[in-house]
Amino acid sequence: MCQSCNDTFQTLTRDGESRRNFLRSGAALAAAPLAASVATQAAAQEAGASLEASEVQAWAAFDTDGSFAPHTIPRRAAGPKDVVVEIMYSSICHSDIHTYKGDWGMPQFPLVPGHEMVGRVVGIGAEVTKFREGDIAGVGTMVDSCGTCANCLADREQNCLNGTTFTYNSEDKISGGVTYGGYSKKIVVKEDFALRIPPGVDLAGFAPLLCAGITTFSPINHWDLQPGQRYGVIGMGGLGHLAVKLAAAKGAEVVVFTTSEDKIADAKAFGAAEAYLWSDEAAMRSQMGSFDLMLSTVPVAYPMQQFLNLLKLDKTLVNVGALFPIEGAHGMMMGFGRQSLAGSMTGGIAETQRVIDFAAHHGVAATYEMITPEQIGEACEKVVNKQARYRYVIDMTQA
Repeated sequence: MCQSCNDTFQTLTRDGESRRNFLRSGAALAAAPLAASVATQAAAQEAGASLEASEVQAWAAFDTDGSFAPHTIPRRAAGPKDVVVEIMYSSICHSDIHTYKGDWGMPQFPLVPGHEMVGRVVGIGAEVTKFREGDIAGVGTMVDSCGTCANCLADREQNCLNGTTFTYNSEDKISGGVTYGGYSKKIVVKEDFALRIPPGVDLAGFAPLLCAGITTFSPINHWDLQPGQRYGVIGMGGLGHLAVKLAAAKGAEVVVFTTSEDKIADAKAFGAAEAYLWSDEAAMRSQMGSFDLMLSTVPVAYPMQQFLNLLKLDKTLVNVGALFPIEGAHGMMMGFGRQSLAGSMTGGIAETQRVIDFAAHHGVAATYEMITPEQIGEACEKVVNKQARYRYVIDMTQA
């Protein structure tokens, strides 16, 4: 039979259906269970593969000059309580820069920084209950702690008495060696140290909440900032701009003190009621004794008494920025005003989840500029030179 006859001549079934199509559909139905079985097996193999140990593309600093370059790092096999997160966005924190520059002690090179990351869960251990594959998760400043000491039991894993495992440049107590951070394509982490990211938020804008957000939110909680109270934010960079947004969402009367004139308008756009330059002596005098709480986000040491003077009696200035010896706090003046100078850093997992949920509820996210991994070194220098507006977020999907 010629091809044209074969195309036009068809034997019909009793119901008038083309016999050829009927046979084809029957074959398809017969093959369906087999196809489903093959698909299930393929999915299982793929899921299993996502839990295996792997070599992962990362970007590492190789010296204190911040010479970043592609580098391959190992990620451990996922255990029964681990989640595997494919990192989508990772932001640059000033802590990353302090670390590779050796400001807090010489790091172990190659160093893969990054403790503000958001990504998609692509694998879960058999005992994981907090996440499903496809969920969005965040990883912040730490990835492990003992879980049994007094501080861990008080939801302060960052102060673990037996040693917190920080997200990078920390002793890796599971795999050995050191931990590697979020300037990479994937991370494997215990589900207890992964944060749930609500649907519908700006994922890149939420990455900075994993460090900058919780670092500035924790003092609001601990010192119980109330709506209507005057809250001073000193310095408005990556930390400070989130301090403004979060406190304004809390209902506080926020006042910003900055050395950058072009940030005054930004401060008010972020929710500040007032904003002043440090160099404005008349403005500084007008604020004397008027604040219920102040937060210093400046990443270097500076004379602090000028701001302690602005506190009301018995109030507190909390330093979260300068992790160096404090300068210029005068004992007699502090005593006269019975002022407190306190320190704070990051927060526990429960409190970090709280700031994520608070930010989602109030529509708060970081203001950021998206970069590619190849721009990390340049972006770090801009952070040092106070050129960032206000967080650099690395698009790891472009890696």
